[in-house]
Amino acid sequence: MSDMEFIPFIRYLEAKKYIDDRSLNARVWGGLAEHLSQPTIPRPVKVIEAGAGIGTMLERMLETQLLQDADYTGLDIDLNNIAHAYNCLPVWSGECGFKIEQLAEGIHLLEKGSQRVEAGFKHGDILTFATMPQNRSAYDLLVANAFLDLTDIPTALPRLFSLLKREGLFYFSINFDGVTILEPVIDPKFDQLVLDLYHHTMDERITNNLPSGDSQSGRHLFAYIRQAGGQILAAGASDWVVFPGVNGYPDRDADFLHFIIHTIHASLQSNALLNQKDLEQWIHTRHAQIRRSELVYIAHQIDILGKMSNQLI
Repeated sequence: MSDMEFIPFIRYLEAKKYIDDRSLNARVWGGLAEHLSQPTIPRPVKVIEAGAGIGTMLERMLETQLLQDADYTGLDIDLNNIAHAYNCLPVWSGECGFKIEQLAEGIHLLEKGSQRVEAGFKHGDILTFATMPQNRSAYDLLVANAFLDLTDIPTALPRLFSLLKREGLFYFSINFDGVTILEPVIDPKFDQLVLDLYHHTMDERITNNLPSGDSQSGRHLFAYIRQAGGQILAAGASDWVVFPGVNGYPDRDADFLHFIIHTIHASLQSNALLNQKDLEQWIHTRHAQIRRSELVYIAHQIDILGKMSNQLI
């Protein structure tokens, strides 16, 4: 693999599913399952997912039987992601033993045993979706996986929470929290400079002329959630820990790691605070470490489960 070989985003998301499966906090996930099983939860459970990507969270919620009787809607701003999710769902469901029926354009009914889930994917911006009157207080569960750290959280949360019914649940997972570790060390000072500047790009990121990042979103969410009218029920670490075994990297971890290194490179390749020749060599070395099954990557993240403590106005 060339250092500059492009790793498509969908290929990254496919690889990331395996990483997330190993990383999501089991106690927080278990708390979500327990709350969804309560008789006070309406049936079917109305679920909205922000930044649904290629549908891996829906697959996970079906595989683990987290969703039993539910109406699920996944939104993503990337049309390619939505098309991939919609096209792959029938194949995936058949492989997992689900009976699937197309109910309408973009909506499928999946059934297996006691599970009955209507699932649909929509192309769109969740924050715009939240301003539509018909979506206000319409959902029982809001899911956002590896999404909030790409937003201006104080602005985004009130809009997102407006989608939830009174006492509605929210599950925010894989929220980056300011720690990236790459081993083995190449040069201690240069390594730290690269990672510090990489984190700084998250804090300065602008999308559509609006702030859209926070390199410490995990820790900041605790205060932001309370300010927006939410109550935290459970929280815990969901660190990505990627390392080679005796037979190299498992699953599709190497694809995932190459994409991470490419992302660091793309964010810093015009940074005036770095000697670009030194950065190119650093990137080359990191890719080579992956090819040799040497690189260890750790990213600290936090999962949070909560519910609305009052009705937002």
